[in-house]
Amino acid sequence: MSANNRVFIFDTTLRDGEQSPGATLSSAEKLEIARQLAKLGVDIIEAGFPAASPDDLAAVQRIAQEVGTLDGPVICGLSRAIEKDILTCWEGVKLAAKPRIHTFLGVSDYHLNYITKTTKPEALEIVRKAVTYAKSLCEDVEFSPMDAGRADPQFLIEVCALAVQCGATTLNIPDTVGYVMPQEWGELIATLIAETPGAGPGSGVIWSIHCHNDLGMATANSLAGVMAGARQVEVTINGIGERAGNTSLEEVVMALHTRPQYYGLTTGIHTREIMKTSRIVSNYTGMPVQPNKAIVGANAFAHESGIHQDGMLKNASTFEIMTPETIGLHQSRLVLGKHSGRHALKVRLQELGYTIEGDALNQVFGRFKELADAKKNVTDADLEALIADEFHKPAEIFSMDDIQVTCGTMGMPTATIKMRKADHSAEFIHAAVGTGPVDAAYRAIDAIVKVPNTLIEYSVHSVTAGIDALGEVTVRISPEGDERSFGGYGADTDIVVASVKAYLAALNRMLAVLGYGEMKPEGEAATLSLKHP
Repeated sequence: MSANNRVFIFDTTLRDGEQSPGATLSSAEKLEIARQLAKLGVDIIEAGFPAASPDDLAAVQRIAQEVGTLDGPVICGLSRAIEKDILTCWEGVKLAAKPRIHTFLGVSDYHLNYITKTTKPEALEIVRKAVTYAKSLCEDVEFSPMDAGRADPQFLIEVCALAVQCGATTLNIPDTVGYVMPQEWGELIATLIAETPGAGPGSGVIWSIHCHNDLGMATANSLAGVMAGARQVEVTINGIGERAGNTSLEEVVMALHTRPQYYGLTTGIHTREIMKTSRIVSNYTGMPVQPNKAIVGANAFAHESGIHQDGMLKNASTFEIMTPETIGLHQSRLVLGKHSGRHALKVRLQELGYTIEGDALNQVFGRFKELADAKKNVTDADLEALIADEFHKPAEIFSMDDIQVTCGTMGMPTATIKMRKADHSAEFIHAAVGTGPVDAAYRAIDAIVKVPNTLIEYSVHSVTAGIDALGEVTVRISPEGDERSFGGYGADTDIVVASVKAYLAALNRMLAVLGYGEMKPEGEAATLSLKHP
């Protein structure tokens, strides 16, 4: 790694990003996201926190083995500054061609007094032992003094110098609670680089920054840190993460890409993969991207004002500082409708970054024809949603065959749903009354599945404009007596059908994670016995 004008992108979507409430991912989903992150060109993937759970360890091991190839990214695991955690972390990443152990300890007075309850000399001894042990296992060691933004700068220098002395090759400075402002953050990073013994320019130590967005400063702080000399930025896709989230990968990368004369810095990111990566992460986590989100939001390249539209027609650069194609968002080139053939669909999907052949193409083509019969023109956004609904969903335990709803001002909203077990071993039909068609449908599903849960979020938006728009629904549910939550996504021209797809996706994800027993038919319904970890 050269630390001159190259900024290394450390993606923590699978670790810090998954800590977003409701963003629980299965091992298979983590692997798919890791593969896409490698395709995106990130330098380091923080694959998880191996000591957190056996499932997290298994996911990190699988990513290390299948994505951490010699020509792939560094595969990193996070660990507390505890010997058993560090050993577990090493077990997770050691199969990667380029493994890294990332260990951390809180160093602000808040953390020393209330979390670790240690003195500064005791904290230094913990750092010494942890980094030394990690270095005995792995050549590439990263150390983070947690809550550095509120720590004593002189103590920070002392901690960082000790970490380097014990073998740390990357020093990551986290603004853990998103407290610092850009100017003071840049000054702090510059001071640390200049005054930390053994970690200055030419030492081979990479300085890194990890910023949270509690005051909306994550991207600004990260760029300030880069200007001060940091050459690694820790980010997540769509800016997801604890509380208000982390620094957004797409914002930092495109700032450096769009303003090369100002920053004079480059990354190894293949920017045309940004949009696809954003959508995959959004669909898997069940966390929709806000329409006005920078770079990847639905409105990022939309123009409604007459003055803006006039300028765009004359020269796109009047109101766009980057082209949609730069991030992999294509303008419509083929008008797809009910008369379009399989080849036209295949070509358009390839232009969108999806190579689909054989039976998979036939499957998508069948769904495309159904959609084309329901609306005049099928847009790129419709195709993206269709692909997400067809391929980016959890393994099915239950699936829907048919649904019929009755609603309006006369009578009570009623839904009748026909469902089956995914292995076709059982079929169920149930009707329920609710406050509306979606509520009635969800009550009917609950009567079949019989797994108590709470719907904590329900979000609907249209993919495209018009009365025949394809509707997207995202939901989040939480099992009874469990703090975890699980997201689901569905898309259809019928918003009730989309709602049912999303709810079933969330239920299937929840059941897959918690485990389930044999179904015991009880008339039209069934009972599942959950096996909690």
